Amino acid sequence: MITGEIKNKVDKMWEYFWTGGLTNPVDVIEQLTYLIFMKRLDQEEIKKEREEKELSALFGNMDIKYIFDKEHQDIRWSRLIQLGSPKELFEKVRTEAFEFIKELDDNKESIFSQYMKNAIFKVPTPAVLQNTMDTIEEIFNMPQMTEDKDTKGDLYEYLLSKLSTSGTNGQFRTPKHIINMMVELMKPTTDDIIIDPACGTSGFLVSSIEYIKRNYKEELATDDKIYEHFVNDMIHGNDTDATMLGISAMNLMLHDITSPKLNRIDSLSTEYTEEEKYSLILANPPFKGSVDAELLSNTLTRVVKTKKTELLFIALFLRMLKIGGRGAVIVPDGVLFGSSNAHKNLRKELIENNQLEAVISMPSGVFKPYAGVSTGILIFTKTGNGGTDKVWFYDMTADGYSLDDKRNPVEENDIPDIIERFDNLDREIDRKRTEKSFFIPKEEIVNNDYDLSINKYKEIVYEKVEYDPPEVIIARIEELSKSIAKNMEELKVMLNEDI
Repeated sequence: MITGEIKNKVDKMWEYFWTGGLTNPVDVIEQLTYLIFMKRLDQEEIKKEREEKELSALFGNMDIKYIFDKEHQDIRWSRLIQLGSPKELFEKVRTEAFEFIKELDDNKESIFSQYMKNAIFKVPTPAVLQNTMDTIEEIFNMPQMTEDKDTKGDLYEYLLSKLSTSGTNGQFRTPKHIINMMVELMKPTTDDIIIDPACGTSGFLVSSIEYIKRNYKEELATDDKIYEHFVNDMIHGNDTDATMLGISAMNLMLHDITSPKLNRIDSLSTEYTEEEKYSLILANPPFKGSVDAELLSNTLTRVVKTKKTELLFIALFLRMLKIGGRGAVIVPDGVLFGSSNAHKNLRKELIENNQLEAVISMPSGVFKPYAGVSTGILIFTKTGNGGTDKVWFYDMTADGYSLDDKRNPVEENDIPDIIERFDNLDREIDRKRTEKSFFIPKEEIVNNDYDLSINKYKEIVYEKVEYDPPEVIIARIEELSKSIAKNMEELKVMLNEDI
């Protein structure tokens, strides 16, 4: 979570724009996003320069594709911030740096290019630009920004919270440590084709990229075919919000995805027809979005007759995955135990016609302060012909942060244990239902109407409490009453003496 100090600096930037005459919240967010993107471009370039030295030492001379060529070194953030004159800075950013980022993607049909095509530099005055860039520099130099990767996402989230429409369709940001846990559980490879059909700012996609770069560094550096697949074909995302997609495109481009495969489309609609294309889905889809029944794809309603987005998205995931493809998705608790026919049929589809591998129950505070909903994670593989033998359950009660609105760091954290146990499921066979995790056989789940709530199966051990005999307790109460009466008499005497 971002600190009050960072929030104050963000609020200060808003003040600069408002007092400068730019008062439309969407315009302010877009202008701040462009400037933050410029800052992060320079950060990424510095990172590339450092990595080239490291990789060259290991593999010889490397052909690293840089963001800024020799002609444009003077419009890097680190150079611009050193300009002494606000007027000179304003002209340099407006006429050169801003135009440079608009043309950054060679693919003119991409979401980024389409988003930036009509982008307008609206920073009102040189003073506003100078003050805003100075404040962004202060923010990014703060220890929290350099030490906690999640803070950059929280910074975006705080910016977006300024929009009164934010969150009306069930959208709220998934914490980075939860995203990273899910990616770590799924362990994407360089062979995967990954999608988030409700990607927002692409948190799951960015985490997948970071995982692959961390675990397949040598393959990416030495195999052109693998690298081309990684930067051009591996990462995909859909969303209905143009602003989110613009931010998402910038985010992915900063992580080496030169032409992000992003689509502005409602993944649940009849317009979206992709089937059996992806090998991995990571998502936290909207839980309470409004859906027009006439626009819903009938390939989804055939699987589950409902207007509930959380159920329709699961049906969508199964349609989009290749046979053998995997999914790790966040769902509200109602999906796990809802008693309607739609809920039961959806769970039956996962268990009978595919392989449901795991259900991780998360505490309700995970999404605070944005939402207090209780959620779980479903992990499954599309088989088309069953395969569920038993399902692994984990009762997650702590994620390393307090479960209140403040979300301060705490010592209690189940995430390392979840990853370790899921990586070694053969050791989980004999665990008792009184423990944090355990297996439940398919037959038992079927007999319970496909209920996937962990509380349906978890056993709680109650410790026997020994109480004193009633006569002893009564005697203590009588002694206490006598003591109280005596003290009251003494108090009355003291009061009479004062009078």
